[in-house]
Amino acid sequence: MSIQAYQNNSVETASPGELTLMLYNGCIKFIKIARKAMEQSEIEKKNTNIQKAQNIIRELMVTMNQDYAISQEILPLYDYMNRRLMEANTKNDTAILDEVQGLAEEFRDTWKQVILQTRKVQYGQGGNV
Repeated sequence: MSIQAYQNNSVETASPGELTLMLYNGCIKFIKIARKAMEQSEIEKKNTNIQKAQNIIRELMVTMNQDYAISQEILPLYDYMNRRLMEANTKNDTAILDEVQGLAEEFRDTWKQVILQTRKVQYGQGGNV
């Protein structure tokens, strides 16, 4: 099986929670690539990867379940991250990229814990996760 086929299969068989985790990881990856490109004055590569990170944040915003009160707290943070990425792009500011990456990592790490807790509840406390 090729890497691409494996990745496609991973996405197709992932739970909604795992898909969200993949989005966070993708966002972090693109920010890291953009930061390196920024440091190496690769303007087009920087721009492309910042835009990819912004697309992921917008996807997270659009697909968020509005039924939960926490959504009203998270959406402004996503919006803030998106605006800061635009600012980092126009100002060539790696510190802003670091800030947004830190926020994305916090979301990802929290989301990982949510998935683990959900599995414990689904499969019982004593089972393997």
